[in-house]
Amino acid sequence: MSTTAVQDARKQAEALDNEDDIAFTRDEFNIPTKAQIASSRLADSHPAALPAFEDDAQSIYLCGNSLGVQPKRTVTRLNQYLTTWATQGVQGHFKPLEESPLPTWLDADAKAAELIAPIVGADVSEVAVMQTLTANIHLLMSAFYRPDVNGRHKVILENKAFPSDHFAVETQIRHHGLSTEKSMVLIDSSSKDNIISTEEILSVISAHAGTTALLLLPGIQYYTGQLLGIPAITAFAQKHGIFVIWDLAHAVGNVPLYLHDWGVDAAAWCSYKYLNGGPGCIGGLFVHTNNSVVTKEITDEKPEEGYNNRLAGWWGNDKKTRFAMANKFHPVAGAAGFQLSNPSILDITSLNASLEIFQEAGGMEALRSKSLKLTNFLEATLGQMKEADRAHFRIITPSKPEDRGAQLSLMLSDGLLDTVMKELEARGVIVDERRPNVIRVAPAPLYNTFSDCVQFVEAFSAALEVATKRAL
Repeated sequence: MSTTAVQDARKQAEALDNEDDIAFTRDEFNIPTKAQIASSRLADSHPAALPAFEDDAQSIYLCGNSLGVQPKRTVTRLNQYLTTWATQGVQGHFKPLEESPLPTWLDADAKAAELIAPIVGADVSEVAVMQTLTANIHLLMSAFYRPDVNGRHKVILENKAFPSDHFAVETQIRHHGLSTEKSMVLIDSSSKDNIISTEEILSVISAHAGTTALLLLPGIQYYTGQLLGIPAITAFAQKHGIFVIWDLAHAVGNVPLYLHDWGVDAAAWCSYKYLNGGPGCIGGLFVHTNNSVVTKEITDEKPEEGYNNRLAGWWGNDKKTRFAMANKFHPVAGAAGFQLSNPSILDITSLNASLEIFQEAGGMEALRSKSLKLTNFLEATLGQMKEADRAHFRIITPSKPEDRGAQLSLMLSDGLLDTVMKELEARGVIVDERRPNVIRVAPAPLYNTFSDCVQFVEAFSAALEVATKRAL
């Protein structure tokens, strides 16, 4: 960028940051400093306990699509949990404590469901915070993928699906004694950047409509950042008798979702990206009310005929009879009936700390409003780079704001990735890479600023200059 362009971008970013109605949420997070990300030793104290220094500038952290930063209140909530465990022992399961913001451990998953439901646009009964993403996909497929080799047996997914989704589908198909050659259908993109149009998806569904049992797609494609047309694709597949599961790993906490109103059959997600739950934190799933009804009581004849069979565990049992210790499974209605074991309270406590901030920010509509401005501003600022720099990358994420979330994926010229990533890190910038040539940049509205976007572009321009000289 020219000196004038940089100055103009900085002024514009400052004005936009001053106008930001939810700028206060940035102070709720521990943004790693440049000194911290450059260090190779474990800090002696948690950042909250360390004094702040004027010259210890925060890093430019644009990697919420991979791992969100830590909410400051996470330490407080985890310490409250640890204190409860230390002072109450097993009583923590049932005993409410005065002045504690935490639910009893018996009700921790229910509290998490209350907090996550508005983020995914669901009734509270339709969501469960449980397990991890791929485990939940397997659990959903075990309940709803019932292949008939003489009828519906195929599973449709995208050709460039996240590997774990691909592995789940392959192994589920083989688990039923079928072959992936006959029972797995891949959607190919005609785009060089792997952007899949809704028309391409619907075309594949139409071609295999009579023999397809299940469709598994991402709400947002992890590599390109493309937001798929969830309502239209869901309705079209269901019209053809196909059960639809959405992997919302990159969509939850990123874009508004209305899973109940859209009639989505089922969905699963993780919580360590835009939800800021922490590395490997507990996942979640959605099962539409239509697919989780329980029509018989446990005392009725053949009560198992009153619900959709699934892999079961005691935490999916009706709470009223869970501790009766009877060896007869009868699920509670709703997504909670798909739970297996009692969930990790450590995980749920960490996740809920972040979900509290989502509430305080005004929910997903307020966050999406800022996110659209942030990513549009980042795109525009990248467009102001010198022509010589712009010749070495292109944005492969869809240009229409309604077709993407927070992330922009930048495809670099061959041979530049390693040097660019190294130079960005040296300048205190954290993004992630997808080999061979893509870096993903995701300004998260809860804690990123417009000024972050300008500083990224300045650092990226400098990194490209170094990389291209070395490539000569």
